[in-house]
Order: sequence, then C-alpha cells, then structure tokens
Amino acid sequence: MLLAIDTSAGTAVAVVADDGRVLAERSTPDTRRHAEIIGPFLDAVLHAEGVSAAALTGVVTGIGPGPYTGLRVGIAAARAVAFARGIPLLPVPSHDAVALALVEGGVAAGRFSVVTDARRREVAVTTYAAALPLPTVVAPAHLVARIEWMPEEGVAAHEVVEIPAAPLAHVALARLAAGLPFAAPQPLYLRAPDVTLSSPKRVS
Repeated sequence: MLLAIDTSAGTAVAVVADDGRVLAERSTPDTRRHAEIIGPFLDAVLHAEGVSAAALTGVVTGIGPGPYTGLRVGIAAARAVAFARGIPLLPVPSHDAVALALVEGGVAAGRFSVVTDARRREVAVTTYAAALPLPTVVAPAHLVARIEWMPEEGVAAHEVVEIPAAPLAHVALARLAAGLPFAAPQPLYLRAPDVTLSSPKRVS
C-alpha cells in the first residue's frame, strides 16, 4: 500500500493498494494553500475506511516540475511520513503520472507532451513516447515562454491544471514491479527561487 503526495500544481494525496486500486484520495486545484491543506488531506486519507497507516510500504512524492514553495511543502510532508513510518521515499517526476494516465486511458499515443503552467507566462513541458508499463521520456522537463510554446509536428500536447496523486502511485508500482530505479530525491524547480542568500561581504 502506497501513500502518494503531489503539490507541483494543486495539492493531491491518495492511498493506493498494491494492485493499483485507489483506496482514498483528496485533491484541490488551489495553488496557494498547500501548507494549510496538506495536513487535513493526509489525515483524511490515512483514516479512510479500508486504510491502515501501519500497512503503508512506501511514500511516493511528486518532484515536479513546479514552483519552489509548492513543491517543498509536498516533498517535506512525504519525507516526514516516510521517516516516521520507517518506509522508503519514492520520488517520481509529476509529469510521469499524467503521462501514464493519458496512455492507460487511451488518450495519448505516439509522441506527446505533458504541459503544466509554470507561472510567469511560462509552461513546463515534458515529451514522451507512449509505451507500457511506462511512457518513455523523449525530452526532459524544461521551461518555455507560453507565447512561444508550439508542439513539434506530430507531437500532441496535453495541458493539465492538476497532477493527480493516484497515477503517481501507479508509476511507482510499475517501477517497483519492473525493478527500475527511482528519480533522485531532488525537486525539479526549473528556475531558481526568488529569495536567495546574499554573498558575505569581504573584510580586508
């Protein structure tokens, strides 16, 4: 049983059984209240009927791409649960969840791009080749000015406003079943945070 958390767009959490069944989930497209929402959402899914926190075997965290503040809330929550339960943290690029859901749903075939709002008039784009058990990354996540964004010829574009947590767990289950490695536990910020530490003054 996996707990999945993603805050790269809105806030989404889910508990998914080892066979892929979604046992509980909560989500909102709100992009400004991650810290206020994540606690109640986790409490709701971990106390849902048929869910036992003691049965969790891993915590899946979406690592973006996404804004700095939102991503760190979800990743910090996932780390905390994994540490408290003594179970593995399983980092998954958030776009991978959308890509798998599109392929499994028969919506995407051939080459396609997952596109999410990166704010500041930019979009985050990852391009995949449709495949199962997991789509193949053709071009990793990168930022493009929205006004300049045009999909390549023959590449379908799928812009989404929410990253669902359940498909994030499905990606993790597929990786575990195939013995594939997980992404490094590093957030895909794509741009530097607005606030940075200033360089210390040199004293002569």
